[in-house]
Amino acid sequence: MDNGFQINKNSLLIKDTTREQREKYIKTTYHCIADCDNCGMCKIFHGKQPEIVFADYIEGICELADIASEYKR
Repeated sequence: MDNGFQINKNSLLIKDTTREQREKYIKTTYHCIADCDNCGMCKIFHGKQPEIVFADYIEGICELADIASEYKR
């Protein structure tokens, strides 16, 4: 799928991406589809916007997988 930006397809790690790539990845991967019954993203993230949930990843502080694992509980 072409989502309009280049990113290392093998890695989403902070060391392999720029801040801009991480931000674009979160915005394109976790965008609102305005269909809450079929999505569930708001429920998973407890009503928080994905940009807020993954802010530490975007800023290069914490890896994506670490943050995502917090919401699997």
